[in-house]
Amino acid sequence: MDAGFSLGPYDGVLRTLVHELKFRGRRAVASRLAEALAAEPAARALVAPGVVLVPVPLHPRRRRERGFNQAELLAVELGRRAGCDVAPLALVRRKDTPPQTGLPAAARRRNVHGAFAVRRRAQVAGRIVVLVDDVTTTGATARACAVALREAGALEVRLVTAARVV
Repeated sequence: MDAGFSLGPYDGVLRTLVHELKFRGRRAVASRLAEALAAEPAARALVAPGVVLVPVPLHPRRRRERGFNQAELLAVELGRRAGCDVAPLALVRRKDTPPQTGLPAAARRRNVHGAFAVRRRAQVAGRIVVLVDDVTTTGATARACAVALREAGALEVRLVTAARVV
């Protein structure tokens, strides 16, 4: 990862907001989180005109179960505010991995190794990509996504998340 930003630790209000979005389907929360990200100078520096926002994808089965991808909702809202392209289909999760929750760092890395692929190379090749997700824990998922994006020709991969586990 070349650079990254999170609004703050995954606790308190941020944890509540992420849970409302992710587990209770309150999609309007994505707009509030994107607004908070867009207000932060450090995030604005990463999400600058010309970059492309790519949400961390869910496996199709999990997306069907949930009905949406929270990272995609966040990326779309952030892109709208920052005037950036959003490429929600550029990156896909090709392995249906178990949830990362509760896994130690090494198991997380093994779990997501090779799980992601770029399907729309033209959307990321030669560009600065900002990977968008709701929460980062060990960074294993972000690193696995970054590997796929770099192999597809991304010049740089940055990460923006609503929260981070500390």
